[in-house]
Amino acid sequence: MIRWSIFLLILLPFRALAQDANAWLNKAARAEAAFKEEEALAAYKQVLRLQPQNVSVLCRCSDLSCRIGNRQADKERKIADFREGYRYALKAYDLDSTNSDVNIVMAFSLGRLTLIQSGKEKVAAAVDIKRYAEDAIRYDPMSFKAYHILGRWQYEVSRLNFLERTFARWFFGALPEASLQEAIRDYEKSMSLRPDFMLNYLELAKALHRDGQDARAIQLLRHMATLNDQMYDDRQVRAEGARLLNDLLP
Repeated sequence: MIRWSIFLLILLPFRALAQDANAWLNKAARAEAAFKEEEALAAYKQVLRLQPQNVSVLCRCSDLSCRIGNRQADKERKIADFREGYRYALKAYDLDSTNSDVNIVMAFSLGRLTLIQSGKEKVAAAVDIKRYAEDAIRYDPMSFKAYHILGRWQYEVSRLNFLERTFARWFFGALPEASLQEAIRDYEKSMSLRPDFMLNYLELAKALHRDGQDARAIQLLRHMATLNDQMYDDRQVRAEGARLLNDLLP
């Protein structure tokens, strides 16, 4: 009887911690569903205080830090948020490098960091972003986010001019090949896996417009306008899509 009492005394604090973590997780999920991303991030950080090696929560903190940072008007706050997002991603990667979601946040946070980096750093990051996106697909072939990131990589790298490619070759060797057609195929694959992912419609429409397929881009943008918002940033995506649609209409 004494042994069971001691066992219960040891077990109860761990059970209480688990209950506390679940309460914070539920709060974070409700906040995300209500598009209150800063509140959700604060709740996830409380989970990490109790469960510092929770890989899925580290991924959520990375993703939210980068998305919140991208909306910051203050440059220093933007930089701080991006770096924090990257730190969360790195910690998750150290814990589980074969997790598809972990590779996605590595690619995503690196992509955000390129917005504040020098040309040399951007080129170095470009190679890693592609690798992380491809690894995410290797570990989960149904990852719509990974195909979207890879499509964005193909789109952006295929836009580099001669001088930018020469710069990359001097310092790092040739960049991996990229093409607009590959970008379109990756975006289309992402759409086939998640037909209500609004950002993918916008980026695919941009790629189609660049490829001279305005009629199809218009069709996609019109359909995008009928989708429901899934996250905070969708309202901005919807507005940008409306502007692009207006520009493309005769």
